[in-house]
Amino acid sequence: DIAKNMLGVCTTDMHFVYVLRGWQGFIVNRRAFRGAICRRHGLKVPYGCYYLVDAGYTNCEGFPVPFRGQRYYLNNWHQIDQPSTLEEFFNTKHASA
Repeated sequence: DIAKNMLGVCTTDMHFVYVLRGWQGFIVNRRAFRGAICRRHGLKVPYGCYYLVDAGYTNCEGFPVPFRGQRYYLNNWHQIDQPSTLEEFFNTKHASA
């Protein structure tokens, strides 16, 4: 069996704004992402916007990733588990978006 892979980007209301398809076999996220942004008519980030990506991607303009080594699943109901650094605060908001 041959697997086909695709990278899809959608809005918060689940409308696709970009689809890149056609890789055969196993591919890692970084390779698909690099292929999407390096193509002639590739994935572009509108001015003033960004796409949230997970920690498997490279942090670059328009694609913020969580800070490594920082907590981000904090319990918002207990004062004791509030973010103690700006990085934890960012990761908490990133995870809940």
